[in-house]
Amino acid sequence: MTQSGNTNSRVDRIEETFIAIILGTMTLTTFANVIARYVFNSNIFYALELTVFLFAWLVLLGAGYAAKKTLHLGVDAIFKLAQPSVKRMLGLFVVAICIAYSLLLLKGSWDYWAPFANLPPTEGRWFPLGFVEKFRGQGWYETQDLPVPFFLTWLADVFNDGEAYEKLPKVVPYIVLPISMALLTYRFAQAAVRIWRGEQESLIVSHEAEDEVAEAAARLKEQN
Repeated sequence: MTQSGNTNSRVDRIEETFIAIILGTMTLTTFANVIARYVFNSNIFYALELTVFLFAWLVLLGAGYAAKKTLHLGVDAIFKLAQPSVKRMLGLFVVAICIAYSLLLLKGSWDYWAPFANLPPTEGRWFPLGFVEKFRGQGWYETQDLPVPFFLTWLADVFNDGEAYEKLPKVVPYIVLPISMALLTYRFAQAAVRIWRGEQESLIVSHEAEDEVAEAAARLKEQN
């Protein structure tokens, strides 16, 4: 395996581990809250909000990972009928649309998150035309129930003029918006390069698994 392949494999493991940790944390939090409620007549007051934020992280980060692994679903009835040269053109056309769309999402996600980090949003409705000069920082905005972990107490000095937060500031959970959209744009750009090189046909999941299942079913039928 080449050095590039080893690097990609390590990155894959990091992404998969992080996604698994998010999913595991969601499961454990929900399970613990159920036990607390029905066994001890108590409640983990921040469980619902934590699960909602973790689910958002799971979906947004998973979108980029699925694009990287060609796991997104789609309709390819017309695509399968096309000649190889036409398939390449169609693939590039589709990935160009996806890149444009992800760039719009990246702009929108930055404009939404930036005020919570006391940073300027961009100007322009569709495309960034620079940064807004006058804006109101919202670094003091907090989540409803999530407590501040001990290792994030320094956030008060950076975003809240040194005044301690009572709850976790929104800058933390919402940071996944620009990060995930930047990753999604990067994954689409990688897919565009692979399609251009002929290493990949489209952005959606292949039907190799479906064909293997059909072949296995046919063999089983012959044996019976």
